[in-house]
Amino acid sequence: MTTAVAAPFRFFSLRVVRTRRLGPSLARVTFAGPDLRAFRSDGQDQSLSLFLPHPGQTEPAVPVELGDGWWQGWRELPDDVRAVMRSYTLRGLRRDAHGDTAEIDVDFVLHGVGPETALRAGPASRWAVGASAGDRVLLLGPAVADNRAIRFRPPEDTDLVVIWGDETAVPAACAIVESLPAGTRARVWLEVPHAEDVQDLATAADAEVTWLVRDGTGRPADPALTTVRDARLPAAARPYVWIAGESGRVKRLRRHFVDERGVDRRRVTFVGYWRQGLTEEQLREQG
Repeated sequence: MTTAVAAPFRFFSLRVVRTRRLGPSLARVTFAGPDLRAFRSDGQDQSLSLFLPHPGQTEPAVPVELGDGWWQGWRELPDDVRAVMRSYTLRGLRRDAHGDTAEIDVDFVLHGVGPETALRAGPASRWAVGASAGDRVLLLGPAVADNRAIRFRPPEDTDLVVIWGDETAVPAACAIVESLPAGTRARVWLEVPHAEDVQDLATAADAEVTWLVRDGTGRPADPALTTVRDARLPAAARPYVWIAGESGRVKRLRRHFVDERGVDRRRVTFVGYWRQGLTEEQLREQG
């Protein structure tokens, strides 16, 4: 397997360029700014940290002038001042022919915003719904292309790629599937709350993509796990599995692939993007 370097990350000052609703539960926000000339990433599931302003603020409050002490300074700001921090994955990166200008896409899951949901919208969902051109954000992202916040790293001898993700992992999973080269065999399950959230994917790979729709219940459903367990996978000697989404379900699926299907645990990447019943702030407090 390729080993990521412990690359430095830096802040990028960005503005919203445009927004687009992808479905009842998903919205794409495109950002740009001169700082992106220094943005580097070779990964399709590149993790990022976005800092968003509170209503009434013109920009997010993050004391970047403190250098390495920014984190403690940010934590010490009052709750109603301190910028909202949320973790996302890079959906798209585009540069012009000279590399002088760039744009990035980040897809937001609109928890508590879609129809027929009992969930309460969080600050990031509310921000994304109201975002408009010119709005300012701060992004903590990579300045080196191969960095430790890239998880999708199939070994060179992989003969089957297996992917599962819920709506929080759909942006990364879609970017991965679209990047797979011709001749790559892939079996993919992507779970979303509504049928209108399903996206068309263009890929050169030999990929079978199954969208699992929860019919607006808004919460993960165990039948999706049963679907994966019951699936017949193509014969493969050296599969690679990438699983991301709600941490409890991710762990159960990892056990399924390792214990029940006999996949080498070193060939299984699993990432808990969120945990049922906990906010991102609560997850950070737990370490």
